Amino acid sequence: MSESRHIAIEGPIGVGKTSLAKRLAESLDSELLLEQAEANPFLERFYRNPRSAGLPTQLFFLFQRVRQIEELRQADIFSDTRIADFLIDKDRLFAQVNLDRNELSLYDQVYESLDVDPPVPDLVIYLQAPVDTLLFRIARRGIEYEQLIGRNYLERLNEAYARFFHDYDAAPLLIVNAAIMDPIHNEQHYNVLLEEIHRIQSGRHFFNPVMLATA
Repeated sequence: MSESRHIAIEGPIGVGKTSLAKRLAESLDSELLLEQAEANPFLERFYRNPRSAGLPTQLFFLFQRVRQIEELRQADIFSDTRIADFLIDKDRLFAQVNLDRNELSLYDQVYESLDVDPPVPDLVIYLQAPVDTLLFRIARRGIEYEQLIGRNYLERLNEAYARFFHDYDAAPLLIVNAAIMDPIHNEQHYNVLLEEIHRIQSGRHFFNPVMLATA
């Protein structure tokens, strides 16, 4: 992984993508590209009433990510490594969960009209965790409108992520069991994960450090 220029971290809400991205960016002295969900003016309304705000929420994120891709391309020669807490590919994953058939059709038309051509990461890190863990972490970080997120929604989101990454082969993939390790608050966990990231050159890898659970 020492030659990697673009690392993307993915996973469901509350799993710790942004926190890990920030820590990796600091360790690797790299540019940080964040999703900036708080900039979406429709997001709080979506969590209060998903049916009334699903489409504008998704379209805002789509346009935001397209702008970020353009910024990423323009900055290509200025940074050796970039860490992002999202994949543009996952945008449609959320659209499929959040939109009805007609809304999804409109979303797809907009997506195609934008001619999105995102760069392929050199490594994707997929953080997995069960719904109980996600609910606990969402409560712990205390963002007010996120407390409206229900178990059913997280279950559907977790299932969508599992389906997406089951067949994902566009880039080297590291699947991390984020339920039994805490690379943000536990130094040993973080160092072991960082070593694993540096080892990966290609293919699909599963990181499930059971021994760390009792360390």
